[in-house]
Amino acid sequence: MGKNLAQKLIASHLTEGEPAPGAEIGLKIDQTLTQDATGTLVMLEFEAMQVPRVKTRVSAQYVDHNLLQTDYRNADDHLFLHSACRKFGVWYSRPGNGVSHPVHMERFGVPGQTLLGSDSHTPSAGALGMLAMGAGGLEVALAMAGEPVYIRKPKIIGVNLVGKLPEWVSAKDVILKMLRRHGVNGGTGRIVEYFGPGLAHLSAMDRHVIANMGTEMGATATVFPSDAVAARFLKSQGREDDWIPMQADDDAAYDEYDEIDLSELEPLIALPSSPENVVPVREVAGRPVYQAYIGSSANPGLRDFGVPAIMVDSRIVDDRVSLDINPTSRQILENLTRMGLLEKLIHAGARIHQAGCNGCIGMGQAPATGKISLRTVPRNFPGRSGTKDDQVYLCSPETAAASALNGVITDPRTLDMPYPEYAEPEHLRINTEMLVAPPESGESVLLEKGPNIKPLPEFDPLPETLSGPVLLKLGDNISTDEIMPAGARVLPFRSNIPEISKFVYTQVDPEFPERALAFQKQGFIIVAGNNYGQGSSREHAAIAPRHLGLRLVIAKSFARIHWQNLINFGMLPLTFVNAADDDGISQQDVLEITDLRTAVSGAGRITVHNKTKQTRFDTEHALSQRQIDMVLQGSYINVVRQRQPQAE
Repeated sequence: MGKNLAQKLIASHLTEGEPAPGAEIGLKIDQTLTQDATGTLVMLEFEAMQVPRVKTRVSAQYVDHNLLQTDYRNADDHLFLHSACRKFGVWYSRPGNGVSHPVHMERFGVPGQTLLGSDSHTPSAGALGMLAMGAGGLEVALAMAGEPVYIRKPKIIGVNLVGKLPEWVSAKDVILKMLRRHGVNGGTGRIVEYFGPGLAHLSAMDRHVIANMGTEMGATATVFPSDAVAARFLKSQGREDDWIPMQADDDAAYDEYDEIDLSELEPLIALPSSPENVVPVREVAGRPVYQAYIGSSANPGLRDFGVPAIMVDSRIVDDRVSLDINPTSRQILENLTRMGLLEKLIHAGARIHQAGCNGCIGMGQAPATGKISLRTVPRNFPGRSGTKDDQVYLCSPETAAASALNGVITDPRTLDMPYPEYAEPEHLRINTEMLVAPPESGESVLLEKGPNIKPLPEFDPLPETLSGPVLLKLGDNISTDEIMPAGARVLPFRSNIPEISKFVYTQVDPEFPERALAFQKQGFIIVAGNNYGQGSSREHAAIAPRHLGLRLVIAKSFARIHWQNLINFGMLPLTFVNAADDDGISQQDVLEITDLRTAVSGAGRITVHNKTKQTRFDTEHALSQRQIDMVLQGSYINVVRQRQPQAE
């Protein structure tokens, strides 16, 4: 039996463990990616390890999330990141150069290599035949120091693509179809691998769209073969020498199978407030629209702007609609200008923003209260846009542009116009000048730390007895955006844990940080439903609650990255043995576990006493011995420190 591509990538980077489904394995990491919303902590963590230079083939730091400079904090952090890159041997992508994922794919993506990023959409690079995964910042810092990353060996879903996309249907509709079919946790514990004849009709950036939003399915990674399409892409970027063929064997097997006939797809749209809430556009056509937003890492390609530009040529968008163009890179802007497409967008009334994440992460472009915003971004979690009562729909660039013209949600197939004749230019204008290479040595470089950069808090070991109140009782699919909000008000404190902790769970309960501080020393508990911690990889959603006193989360199930982030910072993630026991717990109930350290070190089954209701229920953990040590010692950082030789 032959191997699929994911198996080959894992086998070629395996450092520890046996590649059996569910077993913990260690993987060698070739490249790392950090962005500024998470990268400041990564650099502080790397500094604390006292490793002079990164040990990867390539490490790159992008400034793409926190671009608004409304005061000194973001600007100071940009200088800190610039100095850290020079000191530690990391490439630096300057503010305004673009969104990390497409820029990294253009400049550094190499088929067959591994990439670990402190951003949950790092799997985008799987479009080039890489094994690319998101992770918490601490794991990325360790990878920069030459350590392997540890994951549970995923199952592999093989998705056979046949046929060819019809007019007005694009790559966004492919991944929305997958989300409609599998939901936001259908990829949990899995790598999604695409194969089949339909791939020949999807460009490398089309594949990026699909790989990017595989994250919304909860997938560990998404993998495409490195074929002639990948070779053409690398040649267009002036990097043809980096191409190598990578594909599954003809007789490869998969743990699970799926198939999509591209020719049968139609325009799709995800309704508020989840990427899995997908319906055909025709079913919601006619609803009034306030905003149409095109761009982000989920639709980053030149054609994703070029097709809408042709659609709005010689037309004006509806006077109630804000058409926001969010260029994904400076290179995209230059090529749109060269091709005469930017002028078409500007004349039609589009608002052109700087190249970066911007509104996707709530950094500007917030929609009006309760009004529909159509966006080509990857997520529509409640409030992520920057407006608490938002109504964000996820759709393709074609649907967004059609709706901007008509002022209502519009199936682009109903427009009175031919499908745009767009073709990629034979020669792209390449911009590498905004990427700053690190010097040969960083020994003399001093780190520039502004007043908002504070050291990481100290984390104490797990106590023998834990008794505390359930401060929040939550349902399914709680996202990290709800735990730790993004946006212009919060993200400038990303290097200051005490300050950013004041925003923990304020989306759910505005008084939560104040309530939590009363139990900071004693510790408190959160109880949740399925898929707790979906979404962003930001470890602030773990560190900040821990700073307030969180020691234990009991849920029906966890999203992969957040589960690991909880462990990294000494919190114990437990799951219900009997999911129905969740019904017997109320907010403010006091739960207690005695002999906790012994129980955690045991077989994985832990009994919890509800002291308020005088009941008991069973929970379990799925920690490896390595992870048990992190929880017992209070954090991964404490474990690493224990390894260091003690001074005489």
